[in-house]
This record gives sequence, structure tokens and C-alpha cells, in this order.
Amino acid sequence: MKLYSLSIFYKGDNKVNLLKSAYDVSSFSFFQRSSVQEFMTFTSQLIVERSDRGSRSSVKEQEYLCHVYVRNDSLAGVVIADNEYPPRVCFTLLEKVLEEFSTQVDRIDWPSGSPTTIQYNALDSYLSKYQNPRDADPMSKVQAELDETKIILHNTMESLLQRGEKLDDLVSKSEVLGTQSKAFYKTARKQNSCCGIM
Repeated sequence: MKLYSLSIFYKGDNKVNLLKSAYDVSSFSFFQRSSVQEFMTFTSQLIVERSDRGSRSSVKEQEYLCHVYVRNDSLAGVVIADNEYPPRVCFTLLEKVLEEFSTQVDRIDWPSGSPTTIQYNALDSYLSKYQNPRDADPMSKVQAELDETKIILHNTMESLLQRGEKLDDLVSKSEVLGTQSKAFYKTARKQNSCCGIM
């Protein structure tokens, strides 16, 4: 599970404006990083451009998912993650980041802002914090604990069933042993009774 990009845009009537962004392209080749980053910016901008205000959506591009949230006030956020990353956590992150951004950056600066003029530096820390959704999101942590408990419970049930099968084998062997013991006892009794008469 990995997050690659977190971006904030302003969706104007004619143009989508990039306000701030953060990238984690460390998993790509050094020589590809700038191209990958440009492609992520372009894709994010295109998705915001084609999304309606007040909407959330996820767009699949090869093995990546682009999660977009465009608020009614034209502020938009995009997270690019791999297919394994939980979408609910992405939208929680977007909601949190956009809310914080809207309180720290004046609304007048949104239409004309750019990454160099906007003073908001929390995206990099959010991108690194949310790399592991279990640590960042309490619901994911609880879900992971539930999954682990379920695995332990299944393993316990399997071992109980195996033990039950072994007990069944012992019971059947003891029944066989009981029959053989009875036969031995009867034979020994006959032998002993034979010797007692002489």
C-alpha cells in the first residue's frame, strides 16, 4: 500500500489551478521521477477538470487509483495511490487536508495562487503520515486488529478440529483395545481355570 501524490487545486470556471502538491516518487527510477511527477500533476488536474463540484470519485489508471474530492467552494484535492490502498482512508485524508487548507489559506488567494505563492506546508507530512493507513486511520487499525483476531480464531478452530480428530482416533483405538483386552482376559481366564483343576 502506497501513496504517491497529494495535491490541492482550485477549480475555476475556465481553468483548474494547482495550489499545492506533495509527491513520493522514491519507488521510481531516479531518471523517471520528474516525468512521473509531471504525469501525476497532469492526470490530477485533468480529473479535477472533469469532476463536478460537490463530488467524490475514484479513477483507475493502470495499477493506480486517483481519488478526487471537489468541494462546493471549488477547492479540490487528489490522492494518487496504488490499488491496495483503502479508498475510505484516501477520502478521509482529502477531507482533512482540504478543511485545514481552507482555514489556513485565505479564499481570495485560491483563484490566483500557485505552489510558490501559497503558504501551506503540511502536505509532505500528511503524505508521509498516511503511507501506512493503519497508523494514520483509527478505523483501519481496528479493522486490521479484527482481521488478525479472525485469523487467530480460525487457526484455533483448525487446531481444535485436528485435536478432535486425534481424539476420535484414540477412542476408536480404545474400543478396539477394549475388545482385544476382553478377548485376552477371557483366554487368560480359560488358561488359568484349566491349570486350577489339575
